[in-house]
Amino acid sequence: MKLSELLAGHDHDVLLGDPGTRVTAGACFDAHRVSPGSLFIAVPGHREGGPEAIGSALARGAVAVLVEEPAPGLPGPGLPAAVRLSADGACVVRVADTRKAAALITSRYYGDPGRAMDMVAVTGTNGKTSVSYMVESVLRIAEGAKVGVIGTGGNRIGDELIPMPHSVLTTPESPDFQYLLGHMRDHGVGTVVLEATSMGLLNHRVDHSFIDVGIFTNLTQDHLDDHGTMEHYRDAKLRLFGGLCRRAVVNADDPVGALVPALMPGLVRTYALDAEADYRATDLDMDAFGTRFTLHHDGRKYPAAIPVPGRFSVANALATVAACHVLGHDLGGLVAALDRMPPVPGRLERFEAPRGTSVIVDYAHSPDSLDKVLAAIRDFAGARVITVFGCGGDRDVTKRARMGEIAGSHSDLCVLTSDNPRDEDPEAIMDQITPGLTATGAPFERIADRRDAIAFALSAAGPADIVLVAGKGSEPYQIVGGRLIPFSDMATVRELSAAQG
Repeated sequence: MKLSELLAGHDHDVLLGDPGTRVTAGACFDAHRVSPGSLFIAVPGHREGGPEAIGSALARGAVAVLVEEPAPGLPGPGLPAAVRLSADGACVVRVADTRKAAALITSRYYGDPGRAMDMVAVTGTNGKTSVSYMVESVLRIAEGAKVGVIGTGGNRIGDELIPMPHSVLTTPESPDFQYLLGHMRDHGVGTVVLEATSMGLLNHRVDHSFIDVGIFTNLTQDHLDDHGTMEHYRDAKLRLFGGLCRRAVVNADDPVGALVPALMPGLVRTYALDAEADYRATDLDMDAFGTRFTLHHDGRKYPAAIPVPGRFSVANALATVAACHVLGHDLGGLVAALDRMPPVPGRLERFEAPRGTSVIVDYAHSPDSLDKVLAAIRDFAGARVITVFGCGGDRDVTKRARMGEIAGSHSDLCVLTSDNPRDEDPEAIMDQITPGLTATGAPFERIADRRDAIAFALSAAGPADIVLVAGKGSEPYQIVGGRLIPFSDMATVRELSAAQG
């Protein structure tokens, strides 16, 4: 497509070259991914690109460059001579916000793929991944539907992963996101469910996706390293309901959920376990293998069951069936499919060790999620609960002592270890968690090496004990410094259990 067509209706200034230039190889933020025919979008501050990488992008064959002002090296209305010389016919266009423009441009480049499918976006502190998996599962089980999933567990159609450059972003940047939507449309997907993170929403990654249903799960403390305050964090989440989705399904048990109906009058459906709502659950009966409950909607009762324990799991199930029902799927069929869902990788994922110890791997890495997971485990634990956990580096430090307090309050033994330390010293992170643990009086060990920590917990556990390994879920790596080191909690549990017999 011509660059002028991609930018039609969006305010822009042509600084150099012909806006009729044809973009034939997509768009990207990363200079090293530029190929001949690409549009390079110079997002300020982007690790693999930005204005400093314009020369490199042009050298690799970019036919057009999108910039914003102010930007280093682009003073005033013109361009420095070095860029003019290296452009060699490339078109350079300035916009007010490269991320906003990128979402529009890349959606148009791939033919507005979100319009061709039912789009479901899930946001909230906890539950995004579980609800995404549940939506995919119930539609597949109930109707044989072909569903695309974009989120923490990777980007896939059914069980088939879509090859993409490696990224730790749950919500991909808009060029990759729109490419994925185009790929899914072209492969016959009818519904896409995606995790919309606060930073993904704030940075316009899912703009111009034509989202049919936005789901809000809950808001609890997390990501203050990115947002600074809970108010800013809340507002980033609520951006989904400020024009990005046509209808909404929200958790009426969460105070922030009560704000959404005012943003979308008449377009919101609610779910809850405690509050009055359009979709409610009562009569919960839980054991180690799942939860039975009664779903209420529109004056009717539906017996329901899910193969996962915990009140929060029931809330996720309500969000799932409500969103799919709003899309027009039969509620009875959706409810019937719930108890046939496969387990969500890394979410209360269970393993029985040869010696009889139950091991649960879960992604819980915020105070609220750890509290809920441990409370659920306590409901069915027949003996001791041993918790292996840590906190991620370069993230909100204010939650660390609180995480220690929660783990100690619910556990008979804690093993404090490393999560994704990133650029922090793991020992320093554990130092910040320790005061919360100490305050509870619970016994604990400090073992920085995560594999050694899991091994210790397994060796300390008896046949009836439960070991919770929390924080990383199904992540296949640890982030140490700038490196991704292969590491899987569940694979490590299985390997160590087999060795211990």
